[in-house]
Amino acid sequence: QVQLVESGGGLVQDGGSLRLSCVASGRTFSRYAMAWFRQAPGKERECAAAISWIGGSPYYADSVKGRFTISRDNAKNTLYLQMNSLKPEDTAVYYCAARDLTIRVVTRDSEYDYWGQGTQVTVSS
Repeated sequence: QVQLVESGGGLVQDGGSLRLSCVASGRTFSRYAMAWFRQAPGKERECAAAISWIGGSPYYADSVKGRFTISRDNAKNTLYLQMNSLKPEDTAVYYCAARDLTIRVVTRDSEYDYWGQGTQVTVSS
């Protein structure tokens, strides 16, 4: 079992930056894929960024390409999302997700085993 805890959300001005972190605890000895999903009010949950166990070929939603960077530090069991040039449309609850025993990039939310509680990101115009 894995527990995920996100942090780093908050209120930021249009054009600002935030860095989200997700720490995995519990049984984290196996390889696992991870991702950041987000859900804005009235919208479907979407995969903002996803990363494989080794960090190869990360996925980014078209809406965040060039602005967000997903990374992980497996030694620290931590996932990061560096968000730059934030826009009001980035406002959402951001969720960290993990899929155990998986080395590939996974972008479908139904395929993930573990979820954090989410962290609110609000970008003011």
